[in-house]
Amino acid sequence: MHQERGLAGRTMMITGGSSGLGAHVARVAAKCGARVALVARREAALHELVAQIGEAGGEAMAVPGDVADEEQMLGAFDQIEARWGTVNAVLVNAGINRSGRALDLAMADFDAVFATNVRGAFITAREAARRMVAAGCAPEGRIVLISSITAQTQDNGLVAYSAAKAAVSHLGRLLAKEWVRTGPNVNVVSPGYFESELAGDWFETEAGQRKVAAMPRRRLMDEAALDATLLHLLGDASAPITGADIRIDDGQTL
Repeated sequence: MHQERGLAGRTMMITGGSSGLGAHVARVAAKCGARVALVARREAALHELVAQIGEAGGEAMAVPGDVADEEQMLGAFDQIEARWGTVNAVLVNAGINRSGRALDLAMADFDAVFATNVRGAFITAREAARRMVAAGCAPEGRIVLISSITAQTQDNGLVAYSAAKAAVSHLGRLLAKEWVRTGPNVNVVSPGYFESELAGDWFETEAGQRKVAAMPRRRLMDEAALDATLLHLLGDASAPITGADIRIDDGQTL
């Protein structure tokens, strides 16, 4: 499995790593032999997950921090380098949502979404690339940004989140173009809807049930459906793939 995924020995940073998709990928990547550094604001949750990964035979470290704070993120990279060396695989996953229609949404909520989802993604990806280039490992470097199918849809109540994810999708393509000769590979994965802490219990509401019923397959995805693509893009075998935006949505946008 390690050889198949090309993750053995990689030093991987996962932002938003304390729960949800980030925590799930951390567990799977650690099983594939990656050393996983988990970055998030919830320190207790990070340490609990690190302990679980260790008990399962993996290697992980907790790095508390806010992705929107550049100084904290520089410190996060420093901590990881001091222990394991240069980060050469990054899952840019941290994200928040503040629901609301445009006329009702507070600017503080709009700004918070863009700070974490867009500013945080840029800070993380840029610093990772800088250090990969400086260390001479950029050709083997891998950066994957998590966007969403909502970057391309127009669902009511998601004006801030959808606009931010559209920015993330385009950011990924821009960075891939800038770094195509001298930097790491940069790709975007745009998942469909799946049960998550971010969604909370919304899919159990009447509106959420209507949303699922309108999907072609009338079901939510399982986050594990993203495993094969994410692990491939973060590993050695994805050398010729950069600038892609891969939609994985179980047909939800058909």
